[in-house]
This record gives sequence, C-alpha cells and structure tokens, in this order.
Amino acid sequence: MIKTIYRLVFVWLLCLPAWAGLAQEVQIELGPSQIGLNETFTIKVTLNNDKIKSYDQFPDIPGFQKQGISQSSSMNIINGQMSSSNSIIQYYKPARKGTYTLGDFEIVINGNGHRSPGKQITVADPVSSQSSGGNVFDPFAEFFGRTAEEPEFIELEDDAFFSVSVDKDEVFVGEGLTLNIAFYMSEQNQAPFQFYEPGRQLDAILKKIKPNGAWEENFNITNIEPEIVEINGKRWNRFKVFEATFFPFSEGKIDIPRVPWEMIKYRVAKNPTLFGSNRQEDFKTFYSNGKTITVKPLPPHPLKSEVAVGVYQVRENISNLEVQTGEGFNYNFAISGVGNINAINAPKRLPAANLNSFDPNVRQQINRGYGRVSGIKEFNYFITLNEAGEYNLKDYFQWIYFDPVRAVYDTLAPEAKISVTGESKVNQALSGQRLGGIYDRISTESNQFLNEEYKYYFTTAINLLLLSAVALLAVLIIKKK
Repeated sequence: MIKTIYRLVFVWLLCLPAWAGLAQEVQIELGPSQIGLNETFTIKVTLNNDKIKSYDQFPDIPGFQKQGISQSSSMNIINGQMSSSNSIIQYYKPARKGTYTLGDFEIVINGNGHRSPGKQITVADPVSSQSSGGNVFDPFAEFFGRTAEEPEFIELEDDAFFSVSVDKDEVFVGEGLTLNIAFYMSEQNQAPFQFYEPGRQLDAILKKIKPNGAWEENFNITNIEPEIVEINGKRWNRFKVFEATFFPFSEGKIDIPRVPWEMIKYRVAKNPTLFGSNRQEDFKTFYSNGKTITVKPLPPHPLKSEVAVGVYQVRENISNLEVQTGEGFNYNFAISGVGNINAINAPKRLPAANLNSFDPNVRQQINRGYGRVSGIKEFNYFITLNEAGEYNLKDYFQWIYFDPVRAVYDTLAPEAKISVTGESKVNQALSGQRLGGIYDRISTESNQFLNEEYKYYFTTAINLLLLSAVALLAVLIIKKK
C-alpha cells in the first residue's frame, strides 16, 4: 500500500510541470497572408492573466528584416473580478517582391515553449534593390610559399555614436516624456562592433538618469535588434537598449547627465590570411550628451491636482436609447488617447434627480510602441430612470482633463439622449430602498407611551450619593490634619 502511494506521488510530481505549462494561456497570432512593400508583417504573442517576464527571440523570415518590438497590456475589472493580458508584437519589413514561407516555429515564453504552424506570405508591388559593392579579397592569393609572421592589426574609422534622447525639452506636470537609450551605426560603417555586457552597463546608467517622482511605463526591451532610421537624410542602424515613457508628478527640472557606453571594437588584420585570427578585440567608450527637461506647472484650475493630462477623446456605447421607467440599461463611457491611461479616473457624476447608477465596471488597455503610450479606459454603468421624459446624459456625467498640446483644460461629456416612457416609478424606487436606522425598528418597537418619572427619582438619588461621598472625603481630610 505504501509503495502504491509513493508511485502515485512520483507520477504527480512528473506531471506537475506539464500542468503548469497548460495553465499558461498563450496565443500566437500571425499577420495577413498578403502584404505590400510599404506594409509590415507581424507576429503577436499574447499571455493571459500573467506578466511576460522573459521570451525567446522571434523567428527570422527569409526576405524580411526585423523592425523592432512593441508591447501592450490590458486589464478588465468586471463585478470586482480582475483579468489581464500582455502582448508582444514583432514587426517585419519585406525586402522584395515574392512569396516567402514562415516555417513552423517555437517561441519560449516564461520558460515554456509554444509552437505555431507558420504560413506563406506574399509580398506585392516590387521595388528595385541595390546590392552593396566592395573590394573582394582572394584568401589564396599568397597561400603557397608564405612564411609565418605576426599579423599587423589596424583600427578602422567608425561612423557610430551613443545617444540618450528625449522626445521633448519641456513638458507639463503629468505629460508623457519618452526616453530612449540606443547605439547607432550608419549603413556605411565598416568598423566591426559587438555589445559588451549591455545589461550591466544599462543598470548603471538607469541609476543615474531615471527621473525621480514620475510614473514609468517601460517598453521592456529584452532583445537588442537593429532597425533602420533616417537622421538628417542619412540612414542608420539603431540598436535600442532601453525605452520608457515617464509622467512627472511635480514641476521643476529633470537633469540627464552625460553617461558612458562601452563597446567591443575589433582591430582588423592589415593583410588577412586564411588561417589564424584576422581581428583583435579592443574597446571603445562612447559618451552621450547631457539633457535638461523643464517640467511646467499646470495652469490654475479648481481640479488642477486631480485631472489627467493627455490628448483624449470620448467613445460611447449604449444598449438602448428608448427605455421604460424603472427599466435598467447599460451605458459605456470610454476615454481613449495618448497619455497616462492608469491615471484616468471615472467621470464625475453631476447632481441631478431621477437617474440612478451604480459604481462602474472598469476595463483598460495600454499600448506601448512607436515612442508613445496610448490606450483606452472604459467605464460601464448600469442606469435606471424613474420618471418619463427626455434625458441628456451630459447633464449627469462629465470628465475634465488637461490637453498639453493646446495647453487648455477641456471637458468630455456624453452625447447620448435617452427617451423614457411609462408611469412614474419614484415612489416604488423609494419603497424598495432600505432606509436603515430608526426605520428598521418601527415594526418591532412598542407604540405604548412610557412613564419616565422614574428617571427623575433615579437622577436625584445619584446626586445625593455623590454629595455624601464628597462630604465624607472632606471630613476625613480635616481629621487627618
């Protein structure tokens, strides 16, 4: 019997990792089967109810170049129950016209592998491609009869720089400021480079440059991938090592100091040979430029310390525009745009009669990509109206925010109008409410008048006892003296 139990426990332990992997809900979505040369193909990985702590490199696609990664997350609160999802999107840019095959592949998310069957991708609208030229070296030119000698290494001129950049020189309190840390190499650069302990160097840099007193939305760059950018008409390979948007809480100055970044730069052999090493490891330190960002206070306003800051729009979704008195309906008030989505509070409920609503269910989605933080936050209300008539919901709800682009306060309000018909349900609504306190005791308390003369005699007796105690204490003190 004991051996049987041991066997069952052993089997359970063997199956436990598999069950843990199954509990992780991962979806892999592939882009469309046909795209144009001016479009991008995507692979999207979504993880439900957990954070993406680590992930493997996305597969290479023949004829495509990786163009960077963006991340997004969403959160739902329904009847007090919270659910969330996190996504990573890898972008691919086609190089030429043709039909390409993305074979089946596996990607590891949080230590667990997940497979996708792949697909065929057709790229339309051809473009001309230019092959890069260069000198060709024949490794056998002097192979025979060569005497062994120590190779001479030389350092090639590089066309590269290291940058800590921000997208704005001044922002308002609560406005997003996107910070990028990246290494750049021009397409004409000939000097060979390799990254040297990027994680350790990045940790040291972030301790110096991260602004204090700001909400951070990190883009979570875990793989250093090249992407083509154009600066002043010149094409560069950009290698991002960090990107995040910060939303400062208070006015003042944010100083970003000059920081170093070390790269392995190889010295190359002046006369390359077929055998032996043709390059020699060396190091070069690049320095970024310092920056100062001014954080401006918001203009005076009664709600200055409470409003969200960003560029927002309102979206409405309503279940019914014609209802009966006392009949409930759902109303969705959604705020979308660019800014700190986490800082968006529920719309203000204006004081008005005949409309009843409960605390809303909340759902939000945050997207981090293309140098900005955007998203949507939805507030879903259940509403009842107890008197017939026409109701403009803008008289009951409003949401005030500050637009940093126009530098003005603005108000988002509903446009929906509700038509209510039927008999008045005001008295019925009152009777259905629990009034509490003294009203809960009416049905249980006696309706007989009480004789309260005993309270007068009781109070008199207590006072006499107190006077007697004081007199006795005074006599004892006098006798003692």
